[in-house]
Amino acid sequence: MGRHLGIFSCTMIIVGTIIGTGIFSTPSSILGSVGSVGASLMLWLLGFILSFCGLFIWLEFGTMFPRSGGEKVYLEAVYQKPKHLATFFFAANAIVLGFSSSGCIMVDMCSSILVTAGHATDLWVTRGIALSVIVFAILLHGLAPRAGVWLMNVLSMLKIVILLFIVVSGWVVLSGRTRVQDPYANFRDAFAGSSNSSNDYATAALKVLYTYSGWSRLNYVLNDVKNPVRTLKIAAPLGFSICAVLYVLANISYFAASTKEEITETGVTVASLFFKNVFGPEAQKALTLFVALRTFGIVHSSVPELAKEGIPLPFGNRFWASNWPTRKSPFPGLVMHMLISAIVIIAPPLAVAYPFILDVETYPEVIVNFLVVVGLLWLRWRRPHLARPIKVWWPSAVFFLAATVFLLVTPFLRPQNGVGDTPPLPYYLYCLVSIGVVAGGILYWAIWHVVPRWFGYEYGLRKDTLSDGTVVMVYTRQSLQ
Repeated sequence: MGRHLGIFSCTMIIVGTIIGTGIFSTPSSILGSVGSVGASLMLWLLGFILSFCGLFIWLEFGTMFPRSGGEKVYLEAVYQKPKHLATFFFAANAIVLGFSSSGCIMVDMCSSILVTAGHATDLWVTRGIALSVIVFAILLHGLAPRAGVWLMNVLSMLKIVILLFIVVSGWVVLSGRTRVQDPYANFRDAFAGSSNSSNDYATAALKVLYTYSGWSRLNYVLNDVKNPVRTLKIAAPLGFSICAVLYVLANISYFAASTKEEITETGVTVASLFFKNVFGPEAQKALTLFVALRTFGIVHSSVPELAKEGIPLPFGNRFWASNWPTRKSPFPGLVMHMLISAIVIIAPPLAVAYPFILDVETYPEVIVNFLVVVGLLWLRWRRPHLARPIKVWWPSAVFFLAATVFLLVTPFLRPQNGVGDTPPLPYYLYCLVSIGVVAGGILYWAIWHVVPRWFGYEYGLRKDTLSDGTVVMVYTRQSLQ
């Protein structure tokens, strides 16, 4: 189709990617971490500023290297030695930690649906229903991709409508014309109870950044963008700003409709509590069902694209890169996504599954962000004459770098309550899991690029074309002599 995405389409891509289940779910965990409404709102504003700085760093990279691929392209451009190490590092994060937190939301939603329907909730019954939904979603997208895309588009539009509805309803609540008795209660002495622990703020900030994630999505499809420089300058800041304004207003709506205690005790879906307090239990059931259905639109996998790029995977790259059996969707890669999501649903303790998985998903992104901004500053120093149609203000880059260092270090400091937000799991466990994955990626690179040289051979890449026309890079053994 060539370069067919204009300003409006690119803006909608960013808005549709950023607005997900996070804004309906994470505010309760964030408030629970920082302890006060005022600190929570300040953290949402700080997350906006930090993400906005990151956005322009990615814009500078995107205009320097105007091709699809995002962080993978930028890491490969900066960290060229050792050869392919940056690619394996990125692939480890994308494959092992590329699952979606929607699985954990799905478990909570199944439990809520059973309760509202008058049925008892059993741990394994709830998990079994969630697994069944994930399996059905994978089969739908893998075997009937047109139906899957249609459902995804409908649910994506519906989530934006619901978010707008929550924002407008919040204005009505603040006017005093609803069943909410005192909509301003949370805004009096708004900073009372604020945490004094840097760990609590770092953990909460990771959740805020997770909810804002998606602002770099255009960098993955630059090959399809018309006039990339002009389009990026307009669409990226516009789309992200729309989402940020809606997010802050949505949080104000949540705090106007519910007490701080209700929000922190509600579990995952604070939007469900909002609908209950403003419109009644029936509206709560409808919102709960929507968030559960939204899981069908969050199925994606990085495995096929990474397999095409030549990352050596079990059973061979041809299998994972193929569009078998429909020739229209990467079913094998979606199965990999399903297996990892199943582990995410089953393994963590149910009470802390969602915040733990959010932290595990987001911490590696901070590691990648740190490497990207360091790479940007390195290129400014070593290659100052490289064409940069968009150039980020250097204090913004330094601020972004300082923030990423803070987010990398402070989660290891003991939190104020001594246990963090995922007891009985250690508060630093998610950091160790993320670092372990990174170390695993480096070890996997060494197995393919260092160990073979000890035995007198190496692996090179060559192109191969599958029966469905897919072009894939595969590793072939070559002698060093």
